[in-house]
Amino acid sequence: MNDSNQLKGRRIAVLAADGFEKVELTIPMRALQLAGAKVDVISLRHGRIRGVNLHEPASRVHVKKTVNEANPADYDALLVPGGFINPDLLRQSAEAREFVRAFDTAKKPIATLCHGPWVLASAGLLQDRTLTSWPGIRDDVVNAGATWLDAPIVHDGNLLTSRGPQDMVPFVRALKEHFSGQDKITGEAQIPTEHASAPQHDQPPQVMINAMRWLPRPSFRALGILAIAVGIGLVRRLM
Repeated sequence: MNDSNQLKGRRIAVLAADGFEKVELTIPMRALQLAGAKVDVISLRHGRIRGVNLHEPASRVHVKKTVNEANPADYDALLVPGGFINPDLLRQSAEAREFVRAFDTAKKPIATLCHGPWVLASAGLLQDRTLTSWPGIRDDVVNAGATWLDAPIVHDGNLLTSRGPQDMVPFVRALKEHFSGQDKITGEAQIPTEHASAPQHDQPPQVMINAMRWLPRPSFRALGILAIAVGIGLVRRLM
């Protein structure tokens, strides 16, 4: 099959909020578009939402519809990118949780990576499922009732998961297969019959420690925004 026609006619929803990890949205989204899919970004608000590279601000993407406006029935599949902030915001939204549930109820393909499974956990969709994620949320996934594997990609029924940016190449390849309706995902981890989760990591990834160590100091503008946000929060609590 010609790659440019692999997803022709498919409509894909990307559920994201401010703080999405840039590479986890933009690279899969572009790959889906090049494969012929129509891709809409669905979010909590209108306008353009801000991406991040770790904790550093990155470029924005345009929001097509909010979760209140979008109809899951209009889409063939769902992608939930990760990042630290994005899934934390989404999992606190009743509308976002219901949006994700609608895809699972209809048995439509869902794909997520990194911290994205947080949203599925809060939506109550991980009981008796097998998946992977960023290793740091392994315990959250297990406590939500799932079996966690330390693998680049895991395919369980209508759910495709990946650990994060380090596995982007196999994830994008598997993503296109998953969303095209193919049954077999090449390179997927074998789901253990005993449903035993992989153990916790003993050390956090050194690359993250090094990256955070060398981030620049906050600007006066950032400190000003933080002070305003804290002030607004205090005023609301006192009212």
